[in-house]
Formats: sequence, structure tokens, C-alpha cells
Amino acid sequence: MKTLDKIPTSKIQRASKLITTGAKVGVNYLKYYGEKITKTEEEAKSNLDKNNAEDIYDSLKELKGSALKVAQMLSMEKNILPEAYSEKFSLSQFSVPPLSAPLVAKTFRKYFGKNPSEIFDKFSLDSVNAASIGQVHRAEKDGKKLAVKIQYPGVSDSISTDLAMVKPIAIRMFNIKGKDSDQYFKEVENKLLEETDYILEIKQSMEVAESCKNIDNLLFPKYYQEYSNERIITMDWMDGVPLSEFSKNNKSEEIANKVGQTFWDFYMYQMHNLRKVHADPHPGNFLVNAENELIAIDFGCMKEVPDEFYIPYFELAVKENLENPEFFEKKLFELEIIREDDSPAERKFFKEIFKELLVLFTKPLQAEFFDFSDDKFFTDIADLGQKYAKNTQMKNMNGNRGSKHFIYINRTFFGLYSLMHEIGAKNVKINNYLSINN
Repeated sequence: MKTLDKIPTSKIQRASKLITTGAKVGVNYLKYYGEKITKTEEEAKSNLDKNNAEDIYDSLKELKGSALKVAQMLSMEKNILPEAYSEKFSLSQFSVPPLSAPLVAKTFRKYFGKNPSEIFDKFSLDSVNAASIGQVHRAEKDGKKLAVKIQYPGVSDSISTDLAMVKPIAIRMFNIKGKDSDQYFKEVENKLLEETDYILEIKQSMEVAESCKNIDNLLFPKYYQEYSNERIITMDWMDGVPLSEFSKNNKSEEIANKVGQTFWDFYMYQMHNLRKVHADPHPGNFLVNAENELIAIDFGCMKEVPDEFYIPYFELAVKENLENPEFFEKKLFELEIIREDDSPAERKFFKEIFKELLVLFTKPLQAEFFDFSDDKFFTDIADLGQKYAKNTQMKNMNGNRGSKHFIYINRTFFGLYSLMHEIGAKNVKINNYLSINN
């Protein structure tokens, strides 16, 4: 694979790259209008999506950082993006151009004052995995096999710039209005900045590993602070295959249930007991080893769940509460979904939407056991997403809805549901760690 000797880091460089990409997208639309004459609308639109997805992804993978991270996040939202985009953007989890060997060595000299060969007994300058914010290398020290994650240069400094460029598009896409809209962008910016703080990631990783060590079938690497700093993390090398590869190749229902139960318990323990959760559930962050044990390897994105959000959020996962109109409305106010300044029409509209969404979305949480391999559940979610995406009435409403905590908590649950479906776990016990009623 092609390697990168440099990454655009300045505002002008990154903006120029996006402008060039925008020009390519414009050409693709001209082709689309031409193809509509000779091909069906479906064929022409499919080609447009494919060409746009390829051009946009090619640009993002060279920018890396928060630009590529957004693509990675969107790749998990299979119900929102056209298939061509979700397929192309999913490559951001595993397949992006790595830094060249000279740039890797330069990064070490900047943060350690030494070349990697002076720190480790063995170090491979060729990366084994390159993603949105950093890439991983093999190393050895005192007989131990290690994984060394190196952050791409300039990632942290470009986050605010990248989001400022994305903000006008997001405002139009999601119909965000009002003086409080900046809280959503600030939430994303703060989380992305945290992901570039490797000192914080090591601290979070060690805390989660210690807190969750008693969960059956779950493993974590050991972290080495003496070989780590704000831009480089060293941990044990963990043998295993990415969760998506395991899901694709596993043929055993018993093993799928075992791994799925571990994955679910890990998330529910964090959510209900730690009130702080791994908010980046994509398959590149999890491995499955030869013994079918789940390995969690990345804790850069952790989301705290404050009581003022946690309590009403999970109270609305109780079926009886959903059927109680007064209680339901009270909780929607607490979660900032409906507001005092809403018109009667707006209040009625959003109550109906969220009632329908929650009845479907909380189905797993209301069961004693749940079958995540059930295609109908996920088809219903996709259909409901499309229904509201096409809703013309919603475009006239203020889309600035809900607590800022929804951004990463909903992302967590959508990602969790999606990966549980990929695993194909059929008999998952749901409430091993539920504490809301305790």
C-alpha cells in the first residue's frame, strides 16, 4: 500500500483538499445528469453514489484525523447513508495509507528524543494497521511482544478547523437551529480532542481493564507507561482477529452466543455500573482470539453518563413508562426532546416520533433474552430511519433536539446493536448488570 510522507495540517492545506474534492463531486453530478438520459434513474444514482463515495473517501484518507474519523463514525450508520458510502467509509476502520518509515522515525525522535530502535529490542517500521487517528506497529522488548500505536502528526491541531468546515453541512443536513446548537458541535470536538490525548487514553484503558476484569471471557492488553507519551502508546500485542472477521467466518451458534454475551455484558457493566462507556463500538476496536475470548484494545473515546441523563434515558426503556402519557412527556422534557417554547404542533409531533422510535429501539432492553440475529428488528430500524429521513414535516421543524449526551450514547447503542447483529448472537441475557431499578 502507498505510504504517506506528510499529512496536510494547516487550515489552508486541508481546506484546499476539500475544495478539490468538491470539484470532483461536481463533475460526478454532471456525469449523473448525462447518464439519466441513457440509463435508468436507479442506475445513474447508483453510479453517482459510487463515484462520490470513492472521491470523498480518497480525500479523507489523506487528511486523516477528525475528517477520517467522521467517515468511520458514518460507516457504522448503515441506515443513514447510501450503501456505496457506508461500504467505502468502512475501509477507514482498517485500510488507509500508513505513514512512511522516515515519518514514523521522525515522530519518535520528536516525542522520545530517540529512534524506535533505541527504545525497543525489535521494531517494525511498517505498520500492521492504519486507521483514522493513528497506526500500529509491532515491537519487542525483553522478550515481550508489543503493539505500539503512533498518532498521525497534526491530528490534534486540525480538529477545530475540520469541524468548522463540516459545521455548515451538518446544520443543513440535520436542520439544526437555535442559539444552543453549538453544544452539539462542542461535544463532538471535545470527544475528538480527548481521543488525541494518549496520556488520557492510557489512564482510561487501565481503569476500564481493572473495573471489568471479572467479566467472563473478556481480556485487555497491559499498558506500558514508560514507553508511552501524549502521542505514542505501547501495550501488549494481543493475538486475535477483528470482530468483523470473526463474525464473517464463525459457523457455530454456541460460539456466537458466547462472544455476543461477553460483548453485551461488557457494555452493560460500563453503562449501568461505571456510568462511563466505551463510545466507539466499531469492529476494529475488538479482537477475538483462538479461545473465542473477546479482547478490547482501544479506549480513546469514553463517554461519561451523568445521572440527569442516565435516569430518564433508561426509565424510558421500561414498557410501562412508555405507555404512561404524563410520565413519558415529563421524561421528554428532562431529556430536552420537547421544550417549553414548543408550539402545540411541535410538541405533538416530537412526542409521536420519539414514542415510535423508543418502542422499537428499546425492545432488547425490555426482554429477558434477545435474539440479535433477527433480521426483522434491524430492518424495522432501517425502515423507521428512512421514514423520518423523508418526512417533509420534519424539515419545517427545529431539528435542534435532545440533550448533547444523546450524540455519543445513541452512537454507542446503534454500534452495539449493529455489532451484536453481525456476531449473530441469538440467546443473549439482557439484564445481568441493570441497576436502574436497584
